[in-house]
Amino acid sequence: MAVVKLWYRFTGIFLKALYRVIYGKSIRWGKALHFRRGLQLTAELGGTITIGDNVFFNNDCAVHAIEEIRIGDGTIFGENVRIYDHNHRFADADESIKGQGYSTAPIVIGKHCWIGSNVTIIKGASIGDNCVIGAGCVIDSSIPSNTVVRLKQEFIKEEVRHG
Repeated sequence: MAVVKLWYRFTGIFLKALYRVIYGKSIRWGKALHFRRGLQLTAELGGTITIGDNVFFNNDCAVHAIEEIRIGDGTIFGENVRIYDHNHRFADADESIKGQGYSTAPIVIGKHCWIGSNVTIIKGASIGDNCVIGAGCVIDSSIPSNTVVRLKQEFIKEEVRHG
């Protein structure tokens, strides 16, 4: 296990240096940013990403900004979390979606949050401090501090007929 942790630390240092070279000050992070395999950070078209102290990203997370994404201190992310501050425009049926540009809105994630696996956070979302966002949720609006958000599970019993 020590070898695996050492490997994550080594690759983390390398990737942080690479992000500094590619994105400069468009992507900033505080002390003790830790992440596992497959973290993707992109800040394009003037966008910025600001990550606080002691933030952890589990495997295969992605944060993509063309406007602004801010993540507070002590927030942790489960596997496969996706964060996008933009969406494709698609109102003009005569123009390809790719050619219509983007609509954007900043995203703010508070301090000491737990964002569960397979969560998607999209433009305009604001998550207060000390929130828990359950696995599989899509967040597109404001969540007050000290809130737990989860998917409602409904089990539907279907009758199986043989005959």
